[in-house]
Amino acid sequence: MWDLNEVIRIEYKGGYVYHIQFDDNVSGDVDFAGHLEKGPVFHALRDLELFSRARIEGGTIEWPNGADIAPETLYEMIETADDRLHPAARRG
Repeated sequence: MWDLNEVIRIEYKGGYVYHIQFDDNVSGDVDFAGHLEKGPVFHALRDLELFSRARIEGGTIEWPNGADIAPETLYEMIETADDRLHPAARRG
């Protein structure tokens, strides 16, 4: 569960994927391909050269054109992907 955690490391993996690590060590690959149709600011990110130039700003990932994704959304995307890959790991 996201608890105001911040992104501390990003690594471009290719295509529309970044590996993202939070300050509580939750990490995983996030595929942003689904976000590229969510408005004009994200449409520009279809250009892989622009997409590959993200940086950490304000505790989340941000691109040079000002596009960003809320850190709680990123955290949820990582947790959801982890649940799909390792469903038994979340059972108590």
